[in-house]
Amino acid sequence: MRWFGFGFNAFGQIYVHVKAPKGESSDAVKDVTVSSPTELTLSRDCCWKSVQVKASWSRRASSLLDGDSHVCLAGFCAVQSNESYVKHSSGCTDAFISESYLTLVFPDRVESWDLQKEVDSPAWSMEIKTQPDTRGPPLSLPLVPGGYIAMKPPFYRSLSPHLKAKSLSLSAEHAILLTASGAVYTWGLGSHGQLGHGGLTSEEEPRAVEALWGMPMSCVAAGAWHSVCISDGGDLYVWGWNESGQLGLPSRGLRKALQQQTGQQAGSGAPCQHATTPPAKEPQEGEQHEEVFISIQAFPALLDVTPSCEIRTVSCGCRHTAAVTTEGDLYTWGWGDYGQLGHQSLFSLDEPRRVEFFREQQMCVVDVVCGAWNTFAAVVEAEEKACTSN
Repeated sequence: MRWFGFGFNAFGQIYVHVKAPKGESSDAVKDVTVSSPTELTLSRDCCWKSVQVKASWSRRASSLLDGDSHVCLAGFCAVQSNESYVKHSSGCTDAFISESYLTLVFPDRVESWDLQKEVDSPAWSMEIKTQPDTRGPPLSLPLVPGGYIAMKPPFYRSLSPHLKAKSLSLSAEHAILLTASGAVYTWGLGSHGQLGHGGLTSEEEPRAVEALWGMPMSCVAAGAWHSVCISDGGDLYVWGWNESGQLGLPSRGLRKALQQQTGQQAGSGAPCQHATTPPAKEPQEGEQHEEVFISIQAFPALLDVTPSCEIRTVSCGCRHTAAVTTEGDLYTWGWGDYGQLGHQSLFSLDEPRRVEFFREQQMCVVDVVCGAWNTFAAVVEAEEKACTSN
């Protein structure tokens, strides 16, 4: 398995900047933005067979889970090299990174380390007590037995055992939880409809998303102000803020920006080489055409990403979304100013578009992880069985 990254790279999260020789100016824009998928490298001559990638705004954490398991960091904390080995991470089984803290899980404990300080002890730690009657797959961060780990102190937050949490996705201001039965709960800030309850109010405690009740879900993800989930049948549901098209629904702001860009290119005589969305269809004779734009979608809405196959997994950035299909294709949409959509342009999209790079390279995408302003995709060769397994 290989990992590729694209999008915001100001701190070397994707690749390390190459300093220009004296007397030559470096291409700062190229260093900051990576619009085409670029393969990641891993230090210590390690393979990517069992690697998990997590990302924050300025950092990337790569967890090697084979053999001598450990974590490597890239980005703001490792500006002098492509990967920086975390010396206290040997033996860890999972990792979770925020902008300020790196959380590590070990068989007997969980630790949160302050990334802004050079210290030899964690900022917080907690012993893990394994329950003898625990069934099913082990929990993954930010979930831990009895609760979850937050992005900032107090780190440990308890959850009711009646929820039977299966997975949890956190943004800076809201959370979305998936239960073992497939129900979805949300809480936190609701000012942009990101909780899916039909209003813009906040919730202090987990509340079931009633619009999804009775439809078991298999995956959840939280963006800065939007949320998504996948049903057991492979359908994608979206809700929250759509200012940058991150829901894949028509965005007035993006359509206006496209018209301005097209007009500027036409006025300068330059050909339009990139298009973010197809032009609106002309109304037929006797037919009135008025497109409906979505700013806030306060209830879950079904998004038809592709009619040919189901959605396997999904991830959210700050204002963009990425989804992997069961056929191994990657679709992205939303804010694209740093190339985080992978379409070799810096335009935004308010409808899903396949990242053609992987199809052209005969690669099959099996996983995707979004940072705030970038995207990381795990791929295998197209003929490998992993690309067709659910």
